[in-house]
Amino acid sequence: MTKLHVFDMDGTLLRGAAVEEISRYLGYFNEASALEQAWRRGEIYDEPLFWDQVFELWSNASESDLDEAFNSAPWMERLADVFADIARRGEHSVVISQSPHFIVRRLEKWGAERTFATTAERGVPCQIDQLLQPADKVEITTRLVNEYGIQVADCVAYGDSTSDVDLFRALSATVAVNAHQVALDLATETYVGTDMWEAYQIGRTLLSERGSYPAQGGPS
Repeated sequence: MTKLHVFDMDGTLLRGAAVEEISRYLGYFNEASALEQAWRRGEIYDEPLFWDQVFELWSNASESDLDEAFNSAPWMERLADVFADIARRGEHSVVISQSPHFIVRRLEKWGAERTFATTAERGVPCQIDQLLQPADKVEITTRLVNEYGIQVADCVAYGDSTSDVDLFRALSATVAVNAHQVALDLATETYVGTDMWEAYQIGRTLLSERGSYPAQGGPS
């Protein structure tokens, strides 16, 4: 039976927040960081407005600029190797993120099978129903479990923060990657480091306890 690997992006696959890292390359890191900090402090409580302000910073960026910003961001090492190994085994990889899909979907070029994320776009006012919420991670994962004809026990999630709490509560195999305490408290196992292959091995070990096979070694 096949398996499903569910990845968060910001803080998990990406060693940072997409808003700040994309903005860093585009020359607006300070402005983006101020928005992120204001959001975390509760000074910005309107999430569509938050994204409208972020997109204004990115308004003049071309697709090529966004590609270069994406590629230059601090990604976990051997990420493409992880996606490739999952595909080689006939398993499924999905990235579910609250960041904009026009950023997240670029992971498909690196081998992620499917991506789900906030659907707001630059140049158009963001609407509340375009935002991916933590509960959506559970709904999407449940839908994919049914679509692939597998059991919840055949699914492992990798995450780091409050956005992953609902999914961690719903699954029995979870890996907290460079995580905040709220995710650490719920995770089955934890990983601290910069190599996604190593975190993935932990996930495979959890699946092996449910009838799969752990990764052996891995590409360099």
